[in-house]
Amino acid sequence: MYLRHTTIRKNGKSHTYWRLVRSVRCGNRVRQETVACLGELDAGGRAKARALAESICGTLPQGDLFEDAQADETIDVRLKEVRVERGRRFGDVWLGWTLWQALKLDDLMQRLLPQGREDVPWSTMACVLVLARLTEPSSELHIAQDWFRKTALDSLLDVPVAKINEDRLYRALDMLVDRKEEIEMHLHRRIGELFGVRYDLLLYDVTSTYFEGTAEGNVLAQRGYSRDHRPDCKQVCIALVVTREGLPLGYELFAGNRTDVTTLKEIVETMEGRYGRADRIWVVDRGMVSEANVAFLREQGRHYIIGTPRSMLRRFERELTEEGWETVRPGLEVKRCPGPDGEETFILCRSDERRAKEKAMHERFAKRIEDGLQSIRKAASEGRLTDPVKLGAKIGALMKTNSRAVKAFDVNVQTLPDGRHEVTWTRNEAWTDWAVLSEGAYVLRTNLVDWTAEDLWKAYMQLTQAEAAFRVHKSDLTVRPIWHQKESRVRAHILVCFLAYVLWKTLESWQSRAGLGNSPRTVLQELASIQSADVVLPTSDGRQLKLRCVVRPDRAQQDLLARLGLTLPRRLRPPQVDAENVVPTSMTRPLTCKDLRRF
Repeated sequence: MYLRHTTIRKNGKSHTYWRLVRSVRCGNRVRQETVACLGELDAGGRAKARALAESICGTLPQGDLFEDAQADETIDVRLKEVRVERGRRFGDVWLGWTLWQALKLDDLMQRLLPQGREDVPWSTMACVLVLARLTEPSSELHIAQDWFRKTALDSLLDVPVAKINEDRLYRALDMLVDRKEEIEMHLHRRIGELFGVRYDLLLYDVTSTYFEGTAEGNVLAQRGYSRDHRPDCKQVCIALVVTREGLPLGYELFAGNRTDVTTLKEIVETMEGRYGRADRIWVVDRGMVSEANVAFLREQGRHYIIGTPRSMLRRFERELTEEGWETVRPGLEVKRCPGPDGEETFILCRSDERRAKEKAMHERFAKRIEDGLQSIRKAASEGRLTDPVKLGAKIGALMKTNSRAVKAFDVNVQTLPDGRHEVTWTRNEAWTDWAVLSEGAYVLRTNLVDWTAEDLWKAYMQLTQAEAAFRVHKSDLTVRPIWHQKESRVRAHILVCFLAYVLWKTLESWQSRAGLGNSPRTVLQELASIQSADVVLPTSDGRQLKLRCVVRPDRAQQDLLARLGLTLPRRLRPPQVDAENVVPTSMTRPLTCKDLRRF
């Protein structure tokens, strides 16, 4: 990773803009990938970044954990025996721990999970589970046996490596699962304080994630429509509510065979019961739409912007051919159409990119059907396909596989006197004309009367934030597949993923406001290379002085941390002296604690 700059001359002045760049190998080629745009890196920018960091993190209580020794005691050290031990990942887990404290989840967990007689507080174990999910998603077994011992969390959280085991992690899941509502309400308040989030526009969508195993004891594990293309596995449905910025408000779990349209009422009532009704606008996809749901949303003055089934386009066939379209951006047009009852507004949208995509799909499926029909006709005419049941099954399977263009053909089968079958077909010109007219078009539905068509379309497009949240859950946080079999463990697993996503979005918002783009994974990967290590200094009197230090970041990492307003600690804990016998040597000289800081 290294820095590159671009000099731009504007209004007689030269401006140098810096980028953090890394080389990424793609097959046999190496390309440069921008990690973050650092701007001009002037003093004013650094001051703003630090002010932003202070507003997000506050003044973190560091205590003795990061204190440098102030004594100037002179110690005789055997230089030939100085060594470095116990190199561990520090940067990424330290950043995750900083985010955990910024959201005040440490205080919340201590209140929700008060310490009893256990060796390790459950609040600390909850932090371990979430930070592992954020930095290196894996199973509880991997956390206990491999991940934790390779990180510096034992120093950050003051938990010995030997205390982290699989059983304690599972018990932490059991302790955490019943605190979901309190956690969501806390995050609602804290995220609003940090980023000034308004909860006036709520985006709602549903996804699914599948199980490995039979999950026979879990009533939520059912087979249904699989968005992961795993119909062979049982699954559970996750309903997520986020703000227009993609910051999470809450989620609920449903059985894997639950249809989306049946979840809307329950989610709306749950969120209103938890956070109050207020004057919110619900934005939902067309999969949630039914006349019953629309009537429910209109009750007591609820506002909504929803997608509609494609079949509703037929009601606006005349409007599609008329003038009066408003250009939102190049290649996208919208038109406002009043509803028949005067209480609703329909927004016709037409996209050139979507038209080209749907046209290509129709042409591809139509060609597949025509090629398939020709093959079936040839087999029937040659007498290789004489059974009418098998003939009908082949035609039906062909149409089912290419359903997007099935109405483009009228197929006819006739039986000849010699027992063979003749397969003929004609193109449905009416369907073709409608396809040409409707390609790229869709309809939105709302009861907001004072918004422009452009504003309504932009609000609906915010649903991409909910879709992006699901992508992060599935790709970066690896919510799937679920290996747990008990319902409570499944709920706890998804709660941990939800908390990791909250940290993810907090870091993303922090990055964005500091001018560093929106790629938290890249920042975590870059900081993961910063390690902590024990510098062991054998003394002439047979003892060993151990300094647990943090490796100094390189120039690029320093610039990245500066833009985030963060400063790495020099040392994790005060010097420790181990009384161990060592072989005497004359290669010693006096060394002060000030001298040791360069390590």
